[in-house]
Amino acid sequence: MRKQGGPEVYRISGARAGLTEDVRGRQRRYIISMSIRTVSVILTVVLWNVERPLAWATLVVGLLLPYIAVVYANAGRENAPVAPAAYIPPPVVPVLEATKVESGAERAAEPFADPVDNT
Repeated sequence: MRKQGGPEVYRISGARAGLTEDVRGRQRRYIISMSIRTVSVILTVVLWNVERPLAWATLVVGLLLPYIAVVYANAGRENAPVAPAAYIPPPVVPVLEATKVESGAERAAEPFADPVDNT
């Protein structure tokens, strides 16, 4: 993310890379693949009378690599990164063990001791 001679730029959003940066990466991948194909074809010519099975292998690589390179170079843009959630839930506070608390209905069902003893 640094331009030639410019200040360093930090990505702080979930935005994709720029289109020119994406195209530049695709071109770079295609050129590397075609360079490997060129070397493979040259090796086929050089090895044809020396090591025929290896020459056949390099020929197959030279024939298949253009298709693979095009598919790889045109693989599409990267997926949009997932933006962070705007809402952060509060931390969960652990609940203490509840002690048994009698409800009002339970208290009403209990017999009361008569404060006046008529004995």
